Amino acid sequence: MSAAEPTADAPDRDDESTRLRRVRTAWLADLARAAKGRQRLASLCISVSGALLIGQAAAIAWLVQQVLVERAPLAQGLPVLATLAVILVVRTLLGSVTQAAAGDVADAARLSLRERVFACLLGHGPLWLRQRRTGELGELMLHHGDAIENYYSGFLPVRTEVVVVPLLILAAVAWVDWVVALILLFTAPLVPFFMMLVGWGAEAAGRAQLGELARMSGHFADRIKGLGLLRLYGRGEAELAGIEAAAEGVRVRTMKVLRIAFLSSTVLEFFASVSVAMVALYLGLSYLGLMSLHATVPTLGAGLFCLLLAPEFYAPLRRLAAHYHDRANALAAAAEVERLLQTLPEDEATIAEDGMPLAPEPAEAALPPLQAHGLVLRPLGATHDVLQNLDLQLEPGQRLALVGPSGSGKSTLLEALAGWLPPRAGRVQLRPGLQVAYASQRPYLFHGTIAENLRLADPGASDARLRAVAEAAQVLQFAQRLPEGLDTLIGERGFGLSGGEARRIGLARLLLRDPQVLLLDEPTAFLDAETEAALLRSLAAYARGRSVVVATHSPAVIAWADRCLLLPDRRLVEPAQAVRA
Repeated sequence: MSAAEPTADAPDRDDESTRLRRVRTAWLADLARAAKGRQRLASLCISVSGALLIGQAAAIAWLVQQVLVERAPLAQGLPVLATLAVILVVRTLLGSVTQAAAGDVADAARLSLRERVFACLLGHGPLWLRQRRTGELGELMLHHGDAIENYYSGFLPVRTEVVVVPLLILAAVAWVDWVVALILLFTAPLVPFFMMLVGWGAEAAGRAQLGELARMSGHFADRIKGLGLLRLYGRGEAELAGIEAAAEGVRVRTMKVLRIAFLSSTVLEFFASVSVAMVALYLGLSYLGLMSLHATVPTLGAGLFCLLLAPEFYAPLRRLAAHYHDRANALAAAAEVERLLQTLPEDEATIAEDGMPLAPEPAEAALPPLQAHGLVLRPLGATHDVLQNLDLQLEPGQRLALVGPSGSGKSTLLEALAGWLPPRAGRVQLRPGLQVAYASQRPYLFHGTIAENLRLADPGASDARLRAVAEAAQVLQFAQRLPEGLDTLIGERGFGLSGGEARRIGLARLLLRDPQVLLLDEPTAFLDAETEAALLRSLAAYARGRSVVVATHSPAVIAWADRCLLLPDRRLVEPAQAVRA
């Protein structure tokens, strides 16, 4: 019974594999939707070039028949010779246009892929990203984008050529010699059949190679990030061995793909060569009088015409075989995108034509900025809920402090209000058009100047506005002591700054966005009493008319708030009661 079960499940697996391949092929086609016109131009040019190939062969065959066999004057063939020259020039131009148009299609598809992947990563949110290896996700923007390029610039135009050009050549050859046409017709299916068999293996090997490359990139990126810690614990040599093993895995997978590629090329060349040899053998035996399938022996011009077109009949199939691995690589890249993102990202529509949120209606403007109903929250990776059945309504201009011991759900609630963490039950309702900004305990700072890190919130901010938010967040208090002030260079993740200084830069970046609701997680941690008091005074002035939700353990911040929400009890109390609690 157990031996029969895999056999019974095999058709289902084949059907599922075929369905997934069709879905991914449709998704790849949709990536190039913006360049449909250029794609049609490339297909038209390559088809016209194939049709002109018939005229080119006819001109050469006519010249040979007239000049060498019938001894016609050379002047009689000058018009045909000129026509041949024009055909060669036109085919060259068509080839250039095809390459340029196909290149534009590939560029548009690669740009669309990166836009969709980036939008999907933004949609998943920071908490989801923290659970993923950034090296693997980075490959989606880089190597996976390059993997699909040749699919659009090579495979798709040649696929059109395979459909159109061999049929035109077959019709032209049949009009001259039906025997040669039959030889071409019956040998042609052998090429795509064996190419398809090899192509399935190439797709599986390509998917494994891309997966191995993504894993190696993630492994290497993670080790680079933790290089200091690895050196501290003396694990440098051991990790070098791990990187070497990962690189060896990529090498083995790559060589397997190349072996399959060479195998498919060998199979194609063998059958194409045998087919052309059969045409040449038939014509040779006919001229020697050893084979007579016609009432009269074909002329030298007719035979040469068929012999010139026989290799060209298989040439599109050869080019398709050369680019068939591009299709396999593109499908493998689509499968990797689906695996890493858990979906194939679709095109995102903008909210409004100018990309800005739509202004709320007058009735909507009177609603509370933020409401939460029946929230049940569990941090990612946790085994139990930290908050249950929480109801919350934030009033305009209100300062609400979240107070409770560590692990009571303060940061989790802020992440849910910011839209980072989906509630397990209940919902968070924001007023339409409302802008919410969240400053976490560990803001991400990039390698660059302090000013450049601040301008991530508003690249067009003036120097005066930049200094104003830096002063409000008490960034200037320590930046003025630095050699170049706000233009001082800092390292990745805020290297060179203290925890409190990094949080103040994150707070200043939040203020630069000018949101209506501020979500702050321990903004005064690691600050002395004087700096904390100055920061709270600045926030009070800046947040006038805005709503603030702040998670804190500080008595000064609790006293600064209007109301306090005690967690995990879910009780709203006055600041004085919260301090005593």
